[in-house]
Amino acid sequence: MTRITLRPIASPMPLGFFTVAIASVMTACLQLGVFEAGDRTAVALCVLPAFALQLLVSVLAFGARDVIAATLMGTFAGSWLAYALVIGTDAAGGHRVLGVFNLAFLCFGALMVAVTRPKRALWAVLVVSLPRWAATGVAGLTGAEWLTYAAGALGLLVALVATYAAFALMLEDMRSEEVLPIGRSGPAHTAVEGDLAVQLRNLERQAGVRRTL
Repeated sequence: MTRITLRPIASPMPLGFFTVAIASVMTACLQLGVFEAGDRTAVALCVLPAFALQLLVSVLAFGARDVIAATLMGTFAGSWLAYALVIGTDAAGGHRVLGVFNLAFLCFGALMVAVTRPKRALWAVLVVSLPRWAATGVAGLTGAEWLTYAAGALGLLVALVATYAAFALMLEDMRSEEVLPIGRSGPAHTAVEGDLAVQLRNLERQAGVRRTL
């Protein structure tokens, strides 16, 4: 008789959220004037690892069939890489280019908010990120200093929300139950609270099981 052991797979999302938090603090401090303009290269080097870490989270999320989380983390990874390269190299027109980049990211984030609502941790981080992307984008295009400070303050708020989400998910993985409220709803809540029968529902229609995508 063959014995089958099911081993739980830890969620990669705490790593992704902690990475968002740390990188957001660094960029926010630059916007708030805590760091001087000459420190931009150092900030870029501190942010650069966020690209690799969030890309790793994206790959692991794809392996766990969490397409929404994988897409978001992969896109975040690309944004940190773009920011680090532009700021670190002091590229000509960097502020204006990053302004347009942030506004484009704002449009992407607004669309993703509509599909991430059941995943409240991701949804909350996106919701607080939207005004920051808007402020950073407009500040980059107009040069308005007050908008830069506002974007920095919003960056600290993003860091707080992301840290809470990461800590809550880590406690949940450690204790196999929800400790701090995350607010899951719909399929996300069912996936955590439901039994094995719920998890296997519609399995035959999942990618990798059906013949073609």
